[in-house]
Amino acid sequence: MAKVLLEMKNITKTFPGVKALDNVNFQVEEGEIHALVGENGAGKSTLMNVLSGIYPYGTYEGDIIYNGQVCKHNNIKDSEKLGIVIIHQELALVPEMTIGENMYLGNERGHKFAINWNETYAEADRYLKMVGLTESSKVKVNTIGTGKQQLVEIAKALAKHAKLLILDEPTSSLNEEDSRALLDLMLSFKKQGMTMIIITHKLNEVAYVADKITVLRDGTTIETIDNHGPEPVSEERIIKGMVGREMTNRFPKRENVEIGDISLEVKDWTVHHPIYVERKVVDNVSMNVRKGEVVGIYGLMGAGRTELAMSIFGYTYGTDFSGKLFLNGKETKLKHSAADAIKHKIAYVTEDRKGNGLVLPQSIKVNTSLANLRAISKSTVIDGDKEYAVAEEYRSKLKTKTPTVEQLVGNLSGGNQQKVLLAKWMFAGPDILILDEPTRGIDVGAKYEIYCIINDLAAAGKSVILISSELPEVLGMSDRIYIMNEAKIVGEMKASEATQENIMATILGSGKGDEA
Repeated sequence: MAKVLLEMKNITKTFPGVKALDNVNFQVEEGEIHALVGENGAGKSTLMNVLSGIYPYGTYEGDIIYNGQVCKHNNIKDSEKLGIVIIHQELALVPEMTIGENMYLGNERGHKFAINWNETYAEADRYLKMVGLTESSKVKVNTIGTGKQQLVEIAKALAKHAKLLILDEPTSSLNEEDSRALLDLMLSFKKQGMTMIIITHKLNEVAYVADKITVLRDGTTIETIDNHGPEPVSEERIIKGMVGREMTNRFPKRENVEIGDISLEVKDWTVHHPIYVERKVVDNVSMNVRKGEVVGIYGLMGAGRTELAMSIFGYTYGTDFSGKLFLNGKETKLKHSAADAIKHKIAYVTEDRKGNGLVLPQSIKVNTSLANLRAISKSTVIDGDKEYAVAEEYRSKLKTKTPTVEQLVGNLSGGNQQKVLLAKWMFAGPDILILDEPTRGIDVGAKYEIYCIINDLAAAGKSVILISSELPEVLGMSDRIYIMNEAKIVGEMKASEATQENIMATILGSGKGDEA
């Protein structure tokens, strides 16, 4: 029988008005990969923040026993001294610093007033090699893609001599190829004796790497499942534990679909990189979307999907634009601003809800009205009662889980934050909604609710452009699909004719896919 490396006993954590963890018990054996799953708000990240000392001893009830010893971590440094290292969903790297500087930030090599840079970069290169990166540790982080930045975070954890590695949504920003490579790297670490905890909403990844799966629901432990039984654990089995019921259909059906005239069209649309102006990030793209239609855009990371979306939304990304944009059949020249795009009833729901989509220290009420302040104002003065009523209307309509719209957005789960972001743009009254990774980092139950909202928007005659790195999502939700690779549209398919195989074949047949 394997040795128990970690035991968390009767952990209870309370925030003002909310019991985030209620008598949670969690056990991890040495040398295993243990998945921690549950809906947004189930308490997964909170439990790991307790373990790592982000929530220090005394702010929670219960015991942490690691390697046979009771732990009383006062901060994250205390847990890291024991080899417990957490990698958060949002990458904690400084873009303008080198890889080596990032890896040893706060953990510098050398003396207090004299950093040994030769040792720093030599050690950093050694750890980069362990995770399969060939880049020099002297290059800046902002010169490598997101997939490689995730590997830098893992190399940074190895440099802290991690014995228990916690990965919180490590593949949420990665395409399928990079995700599989990262999971294979985890399996290789396991062979070397490392113990890992992975938090992920991608249940196919859980089935692929996890030895055991612990399910949390509403802050309590529901069950721990052995993934090495007579038969592999199915995704449906895990979902039932997470949501407390069977989910027979991941994607809601569209009823009485009526597709109208073309609402938005771009022809020969070309955009250059804002810094490296010789590089095209969107190359001679022509596409359209109709009223009442959901159009999917799929491509590997770096294909140009987000660049296309942001350039259409008031030229908010790129430089040296060319091509034509038509709204309802009429050529339209937007000013270079998001405000002008909003004026023309175009909305862009960003893939980065925390960085660019929401103001986390502000309330749901304030965030909901941000894109349409005129509707709740008189003579530039905001009517507080109107603002509250609007936020309450969308809270009810989108079933946002919160006791009050005065709640700070930063305190909400990922799925509920996403609903607030959607509410913000729905209140702006758009005819065309560009949704960039609208379900990134949220659980299967919240995804289904977002899908229902998308279908409702299309049924109301809105035009929806859905950008997603999850191919099943694109296939399950779209009426028509554009395929992008290397800044170009390389294929177009009706969803009824599309499969994962022929979409990937189209990408591979169009040229080598971009590296992340």
